[in-house]
Amino acid sequence: MSFNPLFSDTLPTVPLNIHIIRQEFPFFQKDNRIYLDSAATCQTPKYVLNAMRNYYTEMGGNVHRGINSQIEVSSNAYEESRNKVALFLNANSEEIVFTKNSTESLNLIANAWARKNLKRGDKIVLSILEHHSNIVPWQILKKEIGIELVWIDCDEYGNLNIDDYKNYLKSGNVKLVSITGQSNVLGCKPNIKLITALAHSAGAKIIIDASQLIVHNKIDVKEIGCDFLAFSGHKLYGPTGIGVLFATSEMQKEMTPWMGGGGMILEVTKEDFTKAEGPSVFEAGTPPIAQAIGLKAAIEWLEKYSRKEVAAHEEKLIEHAKNILSKDKRINILGKNQSGCISFTIDGVHPHDLSDILSEKGIAVRAGHQCAKPLHDHLNIGSSTRISIALYNTEDDINAFGKGLEDALKILLPTTSS
Repeated sequence: MSFNPLFSDTLPTVPLNIHIIRQEFPFFQKDNRIYLDSAATCQTPKYVLNAMRNYYTEMGGNVHRGINSQIEVSSNAYEESRNKVALFLNANSEEIVFTKNSTESLNLIANAWARKNLKRGDKIVLSILEHHSNIVPWQILKKEIGIELVWIDCDEYGNLNIDDYKNYLKSGNVKLVSITGQSNVLGCKPNIKLITALAHSAGAKIIIDASQLIVHNKIDVKEIGCDFLAFSGHKLYGPTGIGVLFATSEMQKEMTPWMGGGGMILEVTKEDFTKAEGPSVFEAGTPPIAQAIGLKAAIEWLEKYSRKEVAAHEEKLIEHAKNILSKDKRINILGKNQSGCISFTIDGVHPHDLSDILSEKGIAVRAGHQCAKPLHDHLNIGSSTRISIALYNTEDDINAFGKGLEDALKILLPTTSS
């Protein structure tokens, strides 16, 4: 059976056969590729690639730029992509803004909402778990307009100190909370529903950085109750160059255009302009059309499978990896209750050296501070090694990593024993 990746709303639910799933990814058709860096970017199935190819070969028009058949077809496909993302998040279509990634989504909030609505002395609450993309935009505002940043610390397992968070909210002047839904280092998942409820009870708005959470958990923005949520398409089996900002209609009314240009206006004169309504006001210029269509296809592809079965498969892989790592007393696993990834350190071994040796064996892992330097400082470590998994990974991948790790340590620590 064939499917039209541009216009089909759903695909039939199919059994979770990892061997068959891997055949859908061109990346894995080459021998000896052990990919354990999906937290950085997921590989892309042919279904998504075909959807994007169809745009370029069968459509090829810009969107919302006049009237001709190519523009009409392309515009419809682009807006269908917006509708699909909205359904995926249980949002309304007008609450979905397309960006190029999570970083741009967070910077859009900082410039279109926070710069307008915050003043000197106002506070933004962050957690120590945050990725740099959810830190630096707020540090820029701190320098420019004098806001204050306050941090929720975590224990060694990644559990946030909720009592400290409550005290921050009680102290007053907290106008915004920006928190990750899942740590890209520790794999822990803060209780975002509780954190959101507490923020709103104190009159603060809240952002959820769902960059890691989106691929491992079903997200319902209405259930969470957040004001903003951001994620990147390439971490959801989609293409690079496409991100999503969920912003409630109420919050969009408080936002000003960040960039000006085509698509975000109703009228322009020599003296002034009239901005468009809805999400298009934040999508100046030609948007990532093919990428949005690819993201729709990625969601359709993922929805073929039971999220419960996917979660069970991923949890099994993480536990298998933890068991392998736990056998070597020289290895320190970071955090607890990991989802999607495991980070670790090894006494006397620099992560870059380990990553380099594993790479020579065709095993891709992540090494460094993982764009979370404040968290590493908090844990008193300079860097770490991370393995991260996705739907297409197998126990054989984890076993190959374990064997590669064992061989690497014989080179890096020849005089010690596990």
